Parts: sequence; structure tokens; C-alpha cells
Amino acid sequence: MSQSLQLFTPSSNITLLKPNYNHAILTASSRRLQVTTTTTTTKQLSVAIRASASSSSDPKVLLTHNGTPEAGPHVAKSQLISSDSSSIDVDAVTEVELKENGFRSTRRTKLVCTIGPASCGSEQLETLAGGGMNVARINMCHGTREWHKQVIERVRRLNEEKGYAVAIMMDTEGSEIHMGDLGGAPSAKAEDGEIWTFSVRAFDAPRPERTINVNYDGFAEDVRVGDELLVDGGMVRFDVIEKIGPDVKCRCTDPGLMLPRANLTFWRDGSLVRERNAMLPTISSKDWLDIDFGIAEGVDFIAISFVKSAEVINHLKSYIAARSRDSDIAVIAKIESIDSLKNLEEIIQASDGAMVARGDLGAQIPLEQVPSAQQRIVQVCRQLNKPVIVASQLLESMIEYPTPTRAEVADVSEAVRQRADALMLSGESAMGQFPDKALTVLRSVSLRIEKWWREEKRHEAMELPDIGSSFADSISEEICISAAKMANNLEVDAIFVYTKTGHMASLLSRCRPDCPIFAFTTTTSVRRRLNLQWGLIPFRLSFSDDMEYNLNKTFSLLKARGMIKSGDLVIAVSDMLQSIQVMNVP
Repeated sequence: MSQSLQLFTPSSNITLLKPNYNHAILTASSRRLQVTTTTTTTKQLSVAIRASASSSSDPKVLLTHNGTPEAGPHVAKSQLISSDSSSIDVDAVTEVELKENGFRSTRRTKLVCTIGPASCGSEQLETLAGGGMNVARINMCHGTREWHKQVIERVRRLNEEKGYAVAIMMDTEGSEIHMGDLGGAPSAKAEDGEIWTFSVRAFDAPRPERTINVNYDGFAEDVRVGDELLVDGGMVRFDVIEKIGPDVKCRCTDPGLMLPRANLTFWRDGSLVRERNAMLPTISSKDWLDIDFGIAEGVDFIAISFVKSAEVINHLKSYIAARSRDSDIAVIAKIESIDSLKNLEEIIQASDGAMVARGDLGAQIPLEQVPSAQQRIVQVCRQLNKPVIVASQLLESMIEYPTPTRAEVADVSEAVRQRADALMLSGESAMGQFPDKALTVLRSVSLRIEKWWREEKRHEAMELPDIGSSFADSISEEICISAAKMANNLEVDAIFVYTKTGHMASLLSRCRPDCPIFAFTTTTSVRRRLNLQWGLIPFRLSFSDDMEYNLNKTFSLLKARGMIKSGDLVIAVSDMLQSIQVMNVP
């Protein structure tokens, strides 16, 4: 006798028969997936896919109850990897967490740290990597290319020598209006009532006191007396009181700290003044030089500021492909303007991920609309299977103080609860006094909220629309949705996914299962790129199309390092054979 468990996905009905981990064969025909079972004595549930369509050329793969492929033209025992590839690379932090606390202890939300003067040294970078940094962000608004090159080299050396897998994200400056470099000073403090001059003039001699350069030549023409000028999304505010040729005199109304090259916006009668600023190109001439630098250095991600349309993303992707045909650099769209929100779906669809840049976004829309905009961006990214980073002012007070405000902790908690892929530190890690403590706060809050979510069994009701462009892609989606539901229902310890491109791992991450996802891939660059996505623990491992061999090898390597033990229950999926298996580690 057997018991039946019904699972429903957006595009198919799936019936899983679960008699004491019986042998199951799952077949796919057209858009419908079915499961049938026969009773066995083994304590291994093996679920395999037979993909069939109208074309007789479609591959067919069937696994027996122990996971061994049936003989056929597409699978052969000879497809084994060489013995000299019998090694596995895993992030050092994750390895320690798994050994000490087990599967459920691993953090699902990824952490991005902006690297600056406070964190650019080798020791500081190692401290951040040891504290859980998954991605190191270099901001091309600040520093020289030589300085950024040194940071990249230090991160790479750290990965090679210490066993980390920290990815590198290069963030372009963009061509919106911003301040100059403050004459080399690290910051400038504006006090209430002080008069400051914002000028488009280039000064040969040292800048006059309380004078700020502006990069936009039309600034003095566009601004009017009575306008409100916001620095860095409102961190400092001024009222425009006088215009004298290229100079604009302003009185400080909200004091604060101004950083070099901070973004500038101005408001009139309660509305953002765009005018000529809206006509500026998304990617400036400096940005193109920075992009060439990023391609040459082999960064993992390039984040584009103030994206207005999908055409910009498509153009940049074509440029990257032409300049480096072997490159797999991912393009991240920063959502930080009114235009970005208007064209949100098409921008995210064209990109490889998105960043909710709340600071600049909050300077272009009313503050009270930022939370709903954030939630919408996170939701759209999840639906379209694109990683999303929540950024800007998460722990702003920790630039100066060793502990955050309780409101900041609540803000971080909300981003984790929304199931964003990653959280990002900006000034907190770049120029703050306590970068490692700020990272510790992000890590501890993420772990606690994720644990609470699992304990409360708060499985989301979010419907994930079909995104596959082919029948094979649709099968992959159904497999991942089914595997995630099976993982939750069977309370498995981990999902194993063998993927060459990372796509199958990404689909699993989209489903947000309770257990961690071990993503095994053959290339180091794909492994680093997967380090941005929710719930994925990326490994570099050489593997073949023989799933039984892959699993036995993986079990042996992980058990030898104390990362898994006999009896652990895992689900294994693969983008080569489109298969699902459920088994206990021998």
C-alpha cells in the first residue's frame, strides 16, 4: 500500500507516492508531469525524469532505483571524470559552519560589502571574508583604477590562499549630477545655516572655503532661487538663495556629512526637477573606460547606475560579449530613478540581476513610497529569476557608532523577510569606523530572521510564473519547483544540484526551499557568480553525466571533510540529465 501526496505547480499537476521511500519514476509529457511508484525495500527514493515531446530526437534518460542510468546513447559509464580531478572547492566560512552547526545553520541571505579606505587592506579584507562577505563591491565613483586593481588582486589572492569564493562587483559612476572630489578631502561637514557655493567652474588654485564643484555644466541654468538641493538622497539639504553666473549660493537647512562625488538632486514645489539631467546618457564616457577596466580585470558583476531602459542593458551585454567572448560577466541594473521604476519589468528581464539603490531612489520619489517600491522590485526579481540586492543606508549609523539603531535592525529584518537575495553595506564598510561589526550585524540578523521563518513554517504563497522559453526549460522549472516542495515536505537536509551554467541552481534558489542548496559547478567563475544568490552554497567540482558516480564522489569528498555524515537525507537534481533523486547519504 502507498500514500499519495499531491503537489501543485503553476503549470502542472504532480502526484508523489511516498511508501517508505519507495522507488518512483516521474515522467513528463507535453506540459504534464506524473509520478508512479512500486514498493521496494531500499531506503532510497529515486525520482527520475523521462522527457518526451513530439520530436523523436528529444533525449530520454531513465534512472533505476539506485540512481544508475540505463544504457543508452546519451549516458555511458565511460563518461567519468579523470582521477586527477578528484577535489572539491568550498568556501572556508561555510565549511566551518557546516562542521560546527549542521545544515540548518547556514545563512541563506548573501552579504555584499563596499570596499573603501576602511576595508581595502589585506587583513581587513580577510576579516570581512571570514565574517561572511560573499561579494566585494568596488565603487568607481571613488579612487583610481590602479587603487581598484590592487583591491581586486587582494581579493583574488585571498580566495586562492585562504579558500574563499568572494566575487567582485564593479559599480559604475553613472552620468547623473554629482559633486566633485572635495579637493582631496575625505568628507566635508555642513552645519545648519552655513552658506555654501555650488559651482560648475574649474578652479586652478585650491577651492575657496565652503565651495563644491558640480559635474553638470547646465546646473546653474536649471536650478532656481527657492529650489531645495539634496545631497546624497537627502543626507544634507540646502535652500538655493542666489545665482551668480556659474555659482549657486545655498543655505544649509539639514546639516550633515558630505562625501566626495555624492549625488545631487533638486526639488521645486514638491517635485523632482529633471530637465536636462533626464537627457544625460546612462553610461558616460568615463563609465565606458571603467567598463573596459572591469572586463580586463575579469570582474564577476558590473552594476550600471541610473538605468533608464532595457536598451542600455542589452547594449552593454553586446559590448561585453564583443570585447571578451569567453567572459561571463553578469550585468546588474541599479534601480534608483523614476525612469527605472516606469520600465522596471523590461529592465529586470534584460539584466542578470538588480540592486534596490534606496538612497538615490529616495531622492527621486517621495520617501514614503520607498518601502513599497523596494517590495515591488524584490518581488519582480524573484518572479523573473533574477538576484536582487537591497542596498543603501541599511546600517548608516554604524559609520560612526559601534551598534545600530533598532530601526535599522528592523529595516534589515524586513529585507530578509522579503527574501531578497543579498544585503549590501555601502559607507558602513567603505569608510566607517566599524566595518566588521556592521557585517556581523547583517549576518546575525539574517540568520535569526531566516530561522524564525523556518520555525514558523512561513512558506510563501507567491506564485512563480513560467519563465522558460523552451519545453526543456519548462521541464527544468517543474523539476526545481517539485524538488523544493519535496525538500520541504520530506524535511531533507540539503538539495544537491549539478549544474554547468548555474541556471538550474538559480531556479532552485528562486523557490526558496527551507534547506540549503549545494550547487556543484565545474568552473570557478560560475561558482563565484552563484555566491550572490539566495540559499546557494557553491562548490567547484568536476563531474560527468553519470549521476551515480557524481553522487558517490561528492558524498566521499564531503564526508572526508566532515561536512555531511551518513544518514543525512538529500535531494539531487541535475541540468544534464534533468533528474531528481532523494536518498540517504551512505
